[in-house]
Amino acid sequence: MMRGLISKLSLPIALFATSCCIADDTSFNPIATIFEKRCVGCHNVNDSKGGFSIESQEAFYLGGESGEAIVAGTPNKSLLVEMISGEKPEMPKGKEKLATEEIELIRQWISRGAPWPNDRKLVDRSLVDKDWWSLKSLTHVPLPAGDHKTDANPIDLFVVAKLNERGLKQSPPADRRTLIRRLSFDLTGLPPTTEEVEAFCSDSAPNAYSKLVDRLLDSPRYGERWARHWLDVVHYGDTHGYDKDKPRPNAWPYRDYVIRAFNTDKPYSRFVEEQVAGDVLWPGTVDGMEALGFIAAGPWDFIGHAEVPESKTDGKIARHLDRDDMVANTIGTFCSLTIHCAQCHQHKFDPITQGDYYRLHAVFAALDRTDRKYYREDAAQEKFVELSRTQSRLDTSIKEIEEPLKRQLGDEYVKLSQKIDEASKRKDKAANRTAAYGYHSEVAKSETDLKWVQVDMGERSDVRRVVLRPCYDDFNSIGAGFGFPVRFRIEVSNDPAFEKDVLTLRERHEETFATDVKNPGLDPFSIQASKEDGVAGRYVRITASKLAKRSNDFNFALAELQVFDAADKNVALGKDVSALDSVEAAPRWGKKNLTDGEFPTSSSINEEDREKLVAEREALLMKSADPDSIRRRKALRNELAMVTEEIGKLPAPSMVYAGGVHQGKGNFVGTGESGGKPRPIFVLARGQVTHPLQEVAPGALAALDFQPYQFSLDPKDTEGDRRVALARWITDRNQPMTWRSIVNRVWLYHFGRGLVDTPNDLGRNGGLPSHPELLDWLAIHFRDDGGSFKRLHKLIVMSETYRQSSLHNVDAEKVDSGNSLLWKQNRRRLEAEAIRDSVLAVSGTMDLSMGGPGWQDFVIEHPEHSPHYEYSLADPEDAKTWRRSVYRFIVRSQTQPWMTSLDCADPSMRVDKRNESLSSIQALALLNNGFMLTQSKHFASRVEKTSDDISVQVENAYRMALGTELPQSNRKQLVEFAEQNGLAYLCRLLFNLNAFTFVD
Repeated sequence: MMRGLISKLSLPIALFATSCCIADDTSFNPIATIFEKRCVGCHNVNDSKGGFSIESQEAFYLGGESGEAIVAGTPNKSLLVEMISGEKPEMPKGKEKLATEEIELIRQWISRGAPWPNDRKLVDRSLVDKDWWSLKSLTHVPLPAGDHKTDANPIDLFVVAKLNERGLKQSPPADRRTLIRRLSFDLTGLPPTTEEVEAFCSDSAPNAYSKLVDRLLDSPRYGERWARHWLDVVHYGDTHGYDKDKPRPNAWPYRDYVIRAFNTDKPYSRFVEEQVAGDVLWPGTVDGMEALGFIAAGPWDFIGHAEVPESKTDGKIARHLDRDDMVANTIGTFCSLTIHCAQCHQHKFDPITQGDYYRLHAVFAALDRTDRKYYREDAAQEKFVELSRTQSRLDTSIKEIEEPLKRQLGDEYVKLSQKIDEASKRKDKAANRTAAYGYHSEVAKSETDLKWVQVDMGERSDVRRVVLRPCYDDFNSIGAGFGFPVRFRIEVSNDPAFEKDVLTLRERHEETFATDVKNPGLDPFSIQASKEDGVAGRYVRITASKLAKRSNDFNFALAELQVFDAADKNVALGKDVSALDSVEAAPRWGKKNLTDGEFPTSSSINEEDREKLVAEREALLMKSADPDSIRRRKALRNELAMVTEEIGKLPAPSMVYAGGVHQGKGNFVGTGESGGKPRPIFVLARGQVTHPLQEVAPGALAALDFQPYQFSLDPKDTEGDRRVALARWITDRNQPMTWRSIVNRVWLYHFGRGLVDTPNDLGRNGGLPSHPELLDWLAIHFRDDGGSFKRLHKLIVMSETYRQSSLHNVDAEKVDSGNSLLWKQNRRRLEAEAIRDSVLAVSGTMDLSMGGPGWQDFVIEHPEHSPHYEYSLADPEDAKTWRRSVYRFIVRSQTQPWMTSLDCADPSMRVDKRNESLSSIQALALLNNGFMLTQSKHFASRVEKTSDDISVQVENAYRMALGTELPQSNRKQLVEFAEQNGLAYLCRLLFNLNAFTFVD
């Protein structure tokens, strides 16, 4: 390149610095535009062809073997001018030569001394094509001209205008039974009841359809339906994914937030901003916290974060990929751009540079996926945020006093601190001496669920003392006393069922069992029985009547159960154990661990000695402080103690799995160790963490120039301010991608395909809009109408375009076989969730309880290491699984087989639209799956209650399942089938009809 011009990093650039004057941005802009469009694509720091970069003043090296690139003030001696001039210029290589006017501008610029503004960096705009439809600004779109009714729906005007161009007409309206079924599924994901169908069909009021639309939009089922669409796009799941696909017990609050946001018709701009920076913009609100589950919605590499330190290459890769998911999810969801394609090189199709991509990395540079504390009431959350901020401020002020003193003391202070740390670590490590932790019940959803465990001593024995040894486990940082029951009773009997001859041990006061027991840590909990009590029996049972809280569930755990007789011998040692239920995850958890003689004990470290070390360090620190520092520190610590006490008075906070500053433990230290200071982010050569190039500041996409792409941030700004800047950039009213993206997504779910058939990619590699004017009109209307989803839905479903029948038209198909011009409505198969929910609704078993932890239709094996989710072990008669599908606990590594066969979304991927396949596997799943068999029986039971006449039962079943009357032509055949095979088989047949799983 440039006659072999090779940049030499050692070559001084003094010539450029001394001979070039400093320019303002205005005078330099025309030159920057030429360089960015024609030069930077090949001559940048990442891809410096010929060793030559033109990105910045520092990178613009001025010499080479063939001469000087620029001689300030003398264009004729500048190699740059020579390379771009002449009939066949050498540069730009293989591309159209620069225009005469452009060359003259460069010559004039060099003549003026080649002024370059301080800190001005150029970006690659070689791919920028403002003629590409999605990059253009949103401008007012007039309604199509022509004869139309004054009250015509604008959507119809645009669609009809396109049809007229091709000589096509809209199809006639669908009948009312078809319309209510279509509308009910579109807006609520559930079939209309028989009564609702009949009421709508008999309503002769002119606004009957409009009233139906309003009723469905006001239903809480609406939010559940549309949240499922959104969760597909953001790839929400309840487990981490990757190798150790561990559960996320606190992911569900984000799912509930999305449902609530749709039901309350939250304005779209706020919906977006809460998910990117809600904790900063609305910190005292529940929504501001729960919405951040968006940032953490995708997969997470447990091994790469928790087991590999960030200092290692694999740890760097894991964290880089984690941020990549955050960036791709944010820009892909809200802007429908494939930003992640610029990870290793400039985007091959869209005007997105590596610099753009890594500037977005910098926005999330302080974040990890973590459990964040919050309160589910706004008032409590606001108080918690206020106290936490005060606590953080006081901590910082105390550190500002202490840090200079610590540096002044040097090694003496460090060594003393190390002694204290080592003592603390030894104390923790002394807990579990073996891999066998103890007995662990199955988890429960309620703290009042009864759990029991008992030991069989083999023969009747005197019971003088029973000792309960607490567990130690780091699950959710509970540590010592994990699972120790809050309320319990200890009973002795000769009856293994404890139905007769039951003696209850008491330790002087009955309230021992009637009031809450504080977590004993690792101290043994002992119950005495005197000789006079005469307590004896073969079995000893511990019944927990109030369970210990884990995170969002409860359990009962003990490390050891000891029973001492009159000779003070532990007669329970090594004996058989039985329980109501048990987590058997050897070697850590199992019933046999309860009597194996192994249990954690308090540390051998003398706590008094440790306290003496702490006091010694405190005295040392204060000895070096001046009186004013001592006084200020004491006042701050007193104030901090009061604030901490106030926080302690608050009820236990809830947790949400979200993007946040991770405080760290073990290898996974996060940025909490540095007070949330963002990690430095560099452009990576070919995306390799081992090859960092220049550092970048937070920003967005340079090609979209409605706002500066580099964010204006103060050095004192927090990491949250970076996310606020990005949120504001996304929701700017002049952001063309955001508003086009969301109305296209909504259109997709109403018609089966978007106005652009690639909802996640509005760039050059995606599709073109079938109705570009309509798309822009909808985008502007939605934006200016307050971003109301419900009003957008109503606008769409009230249109004649939406209400068309889905009947075929041979002539129209010859012109437009794919129906891209919308001459009819599209017939669609229901998604997996809608099919499942329809089965529950029709069978009469659906539980419409909203919110909370997801229901689980699997049994977890090996939960402590690499969980296996066994769906085949679930009970299809378990009524807890009969809630709506949106509340299903979603596993990434082992997707639900029945749902997967019906094209359920893969939670490890961002799914813009579901596949719609037809296969024999689907037919077999709908016919033979345990869920279908069970629900067919319940449907039959429901139908049997409507009449004693089999013919009437068949008619009622058909009407309940399909929302229409049983045709006379099929009546005899179905009645005979029911008589021969039973009503349950008929119900099973109805569930397998195309009319049940498809919507016209």
